[in-house]
Amino acid sequence: MTHARIGEIVVSRNPDDELVALGLGSCIGVVMSDAQAQVAGLAHVMLPESGGARGPRGKFADTAVPELLQRVLGLGGVRARLRVAISGGAAMFGSGGQLDIGARNAVAVRDALRALGLRCDADETGGSEGRTLRIHVGTGVTTVRVAGGASIDLLPAAAGTAAARRTN
Repeated sequence: MTHARIGEIVVSRNPDDELVALGLGSCIGVVMSDAQAQVAGLAHVMLPESGGARGPRGKFADTAVPELLQRVLGLGGVRARLRVAISGGAAMFGSGGQLDIGARNAVAVRDALRALGLRCDADETGGSEGRTLRIHVGTGVTTVRVAGGASIDLLPAAAGTAAARRTN
């Protein structure tokens, strides 16, 4: 299991690996996976834009999303097969206006994906509770668990994987 802490980007081509972002409150977890190539990546985005600030590329939506894409493709992922999911973006400090960093993060991540020509295949954002996001590298199965709740499938096994064939 590989953890993406706040502001980090993790990638893997180990089919047995699981990438995890714990404690996604106002932060956004961004998953990109190519299950056929058995490659996946996860960014734990903290803020919407860098505004020229220095810091880890995974910290800001405008730098994390392109960096995550580059790393996943660098491990052998194929852009046309990528599946993308996002989770988090809760209103942890009240809702509305500039204080709703979670909503701003969600918009910034979606904008960054769109700027790269990527579609978000699934999302579980908003609300007021934290989440844990997980992706199994070999199958592309992506789950999210809201604090105190049950895990739900955000992205099922990708078509063509052994896991998808077993469920049919």
